[in-house]
Amino acid sequence: MARKTYTREFKLQAVQMLTDQKLSVAEVARKLGVSEGCLRAWKSAAQADGAGAFPGHGNATPGDDELRRLRAEVTRLKAERDLLKKAAAYFANPPS
Repeated sequence: MARKTYTREFKLQAVQMLTDQKLSVAEVARKLGVSEGCLRAWKSAAQADGAGAFPGHGNATPGDDELRRLRAEVTRLKAERDLLKKAAAYFANPPS
């Protein structure tokens, strides 16, 4: 089952229905055919990021870029650490 994606404009209009028209999350969810959890997440993202909310796939925020870079670095450093542990164990007890 493919994951449903929504455009930035659709998400902003849904949030606008919540804020401007003072409709409940359940009402807007029924009208638009989306889950209440999605609407709550969209509303909090819009409140947190304002105009920068929902950047899309090609427009990552600087924080997302840094997070991705740091996670890649952590993965690389863990691999190096594991290799050094194995080398230290090998040289501590060389095979006879």
